Amino acid sequence: MDHVLVYMTASDQGEALRIGRALVEERLAACVNVLGPIRSVFRWEGAVQEGQEVAFIAKTRSALTGALAARVKALHSYSCPCVVAVPIAAGHPAFLAWIGEATAGGG
Repeated sequence: MDHVLVYMTASDQGEALRIGRALVEERLAACVNVLGPIRSVFRWEGAVQEGQEVAFIAKTRSALTGALAARVKALHSYSCPCVVAVPIAAGHPAFLAWIGEATAGGG
């Protein structure tokens, strides 16, 4: 079973927690880690901008990436939210098995 980490950003901790909880409750992710505030520098609407965001990371199966991204888009305040999946090349076998079990039936 292929696993991924899905890196996302939100406008604030409340939004990241709300989205993260929905992803776990709906079995689209086994776990979501909400990290502390970050400063982001980005190009948007033709200009370089800067702002504070909160990063969050979901652990899931690669087969759920499309459904997870769609759910994040539906719940997110941004019109173009960051949702980027990174493959997990290796890991503790029991932990990877847990990701599969915790997301069984998701999507």
